[in-house]
Amino acid sequence: MWLIDSSIGRKLIMSITGLFLILFLIFHMSMNVVAIFSGESYNKICEFLGANWYALVGTAVLAGGFVLHIIFATILTLRNQKARGEQSYAFQENQPKVEWASRNMFVLGIIVLLGLCMHLSHFWAKMQLPEIMGAEAEYAGQFADGAALIKATFANPIICLLYIVWFIAIWFHLTHGFWSAFQTMGLNGKTWFPRLKCIANIVSTLIFLGFAAVVVAGYLQNL
Repeated sequence: MWLIDSSIGRKLIMSITGLFLILFLIFHMSMNVVAIFSGESYNKICEFLGANWYALVGTAVLAGGFVLHIIFATILTLRNQKARGEQSYAFQENQPKVEWASRNMFVLGIIVLLGLCMHLSHFWAKMQLPEIMGAEAEYAGQFADGAALIKATFANPIICLLYIVWFIAIWFHLTHGFWSAFQTMGLNGKTWFPRLKCIANIVSTLIFLGFAAVVVAGYLQNL
């Protein structure tokens, strides 16, 4: 199959899934920012996005997109390294114009993945998962309150620092991945390329600031 067998096809799949994940990050960040201004409103959103069928379908689609993104990113990285062989280091050193994020996308991706595992253990595993398993009573009054969970999680400054590092890795990953995805789909002319890089920086920065603000606000609530 062309999409899987060809390098361009694999890049296209990775680009489409990447843009889909960026849209989710924008939605998720916007939802979390609500918690800064109104814990009650945030909890209503969490209740709406609980273990309902549409939330479960959305979670499954999101997970599938993320898995595809990781698989094809890994395949492309390994094949590129194999093609360059011993010249891989020299290839990077001889391209001073190549951005740091571009040369380290795979490493940034691993950091993003590790941060996601941390995030899932802190929030999803204590909110939606118990509801799916029918064990919500165990967490009633403790972590059924999403706003309270944010406050409890970010009471620990080390956890706050880990999240900020995670967000920085996401920022670097997005600043390259955003415009690179559109470039793969054909928007690579002299007119659009600088515009896409500018939009990528703006979108990535807004996502970073939104998520970071939630962490800082959660920490300050404990002071």
